[in-house]
Amino acid sequence: MVVLVAVTVWARCQSGVVGAVMAADLAAGAAGCALLPVVARRPVPGALALAVLAALSPAATPPATLGALWAAERRRFPVAAALAAAGVAAHAVQGLWRPNGGISYAWWLGLITVAYGALVGWGALARARRALVASLRERAARAEAEQGRRVAEARMLERTRIAREMHDVLAHRLSLLATYAGALEYRPDAPPEKLARAAGVVRAGAHQALDELREVILLLRSDDDGEDGGDGGDGAAGGRPQPVLADLPRLVAESRDAGGRVRLSDRVVDPDALPAAAGRTAYRVVQEGLTNARKHAAGQPVRVALEGRPGDRLEIAISNPLPDPAAAGPAVPGSGTGLVGLTERVRLAGGRLDHGTASGEFRVRAWLPWPA
Repeated sequence: MVVLVAVTVWARCQSGVVGAVMAADLAAGAAGCALLPVVARRPVPGALALAVLAALSPAATPPATLGALWAAERRRFPVAAALAAAGVAAHAVQGLWRPNGGISYAWWLGLITVAYGALVGWGALARARRALVASLRERAARAEAEQGRRVAEARMLERTRIAREMHDVLAHRLSLLATYAGALEYRPDAPPEKLARAAGVVRAGAHQALDELREVILLLRSDDDGEDGGDGGDGAAGGRPQPVLADLPRLVAESRDAGGRVRLSDRVVDPDALPAAAGRTAYRVVQEGLTNARKHAAGQPVRVALEGRPGDRLEIAISNPLPDPAAAGPAVPGSGTGLVGLTERVRLAGGRLDHGTASGEFRVRAWLPWPA
């Protein structure tokens, strides 16, 4: 910029400008260069000050045009256009009292106007490009943050699913083992054949628990992301299908073999028509109800009632009397989150689950949709 001002002053000197006028040009050029940092910080006042200098001396034209460009890059188009108009007006005044002898006034003013228009357009383009780059960077940052949030949510959901599967599969089996192990501890005087039978049940139950744990791990590692291994109903983990409504009699028989008094009332019409996903959810509801009864109300009778038909819904009701605190045995430890996970499982299946105490009983009721 200093070079341009010097060239302008030298050209005026070659045209015969000397004395006080030359000194004024030098001063205007120096003042214009000194005002450029002001334009960088405060574009509008700086550009107006440079326009005033341009009206006084041609030596201020290079700083004035550069100030107009910077203002166009940093301010909105209407402000930049107004500053450009001020610059054109300043040069119009300059051309009247400091005429350029090499070109007519009209042509000279036209070129000045075109130059300022080009500067405003260039500045607006640079400002728009800068805004676009900033917007793209902001979008990229938001997308990265959103991706991180989705990954964190996916991890949390996967951990919740693993915990729910582990609880559903192992809690029932381990509670059976705890029942038989408690019998061995508290009845050491039982006949040897009964002790041997109970020990055999414990050993078989431990093997089944290991097998079911292996199945859960294989299920969670599979590519199928559906609930309990997908919606197909016949998906297998480790070569065995997932339990459905038809497996409830076997589940009740296991509880009875462990000494539980379970009464099953099955009034389901056409159970084979129940979707596999709903059947798995129903199985888990009954499984959790029997497990809780065995943990917290050992020895109390349990009633399991199922009713439903296609086109209506499947209703599951499980109840057992509350235990007598004075006669209660040692409590089987638990996480206390089984019913919470079960409620979420039923909700994901489109149903509803309620649980609580009423009339001296603990009751669990679930409703699952059954499309026609």
